[in-house]
Amino acid sequence: MTWPSLEALEFLRLDLLARLLLAALLGGAVGLEREVSGKPAGLRTNLLICVGAALLTELSFVIAEMADPRTTNADPGRVAAQIVSGIGFLGAGTILQARGSVVGLTTAATLWVVAAIGMAVGAAQYLEAVGTTLLVILVLILLRQAEQHLITRRAEQTLQVTVEPQPAMITRLEQLLGELEFQVDTLEVEKRPDAYTAALLITGPHRNREYIVTHLLAAPGIKKVAQL
Repeated sequence: MTWPSLEALEFLRLDLLARLLLAALLGGAVGLEREVSGKPAGLRTNLLICVGAALLTELSFVIAEMADPRTTNADPGRVAAQIVSGIGFLGAGTILQARGSVVGLTTAATLWVVAAIGMAVGAAQYLEAVGTTLLVILVLILLRQAEQHLITRRAEQTLQVTVEPQPAMITRLEQLLGELEFQVDTLEVEKRPDAYTAALLITGPHRNREYIVTHLLAAPGIKKVAQL
């Protein structure tokens, strides 16, 4: 029995397959942390973004090598720029999901970094890709633990909440804040025909802004939440 020679296996592009596998491992590692944290962009999303960015980066170099420099201006940097632009659309989709408020910035930033990791793998910059992956996972884990520690501290926060023009909504708002273990110290309400706007000074656990906004916006009748 004869084994195929290395030359006969060149068409398989084993080097490219190895890069894509590495990109899948690195993107999957970051995605696993996001999945465990219960974020919308989890394991599969981060893995696919990293693999796709690696493949496109590799293809940009292949196309540049195949092109005739005398007749074609094949710039690999153009593909990299388009990858960044495409990730911008995905990132916007993770941010614009709460009515009137900005949440999901960390998820969007993670997708952006994962794409950069994939591009580094596609450009054969393996040390940079692995190092960045470890740094990202370390930062995400440490920050999550720090946030959990800060939750136990009490702090003052000022909120501006817009609700449906119904007196019962103000009472409901206070109840929702009570469920979050917040005490309403001061409350001022501006009443308009189309909406009520409540300015509140609250005291309670040092929760992050995204947690408060998401909880309040999930309640019917609440239109907008802003932290002043």
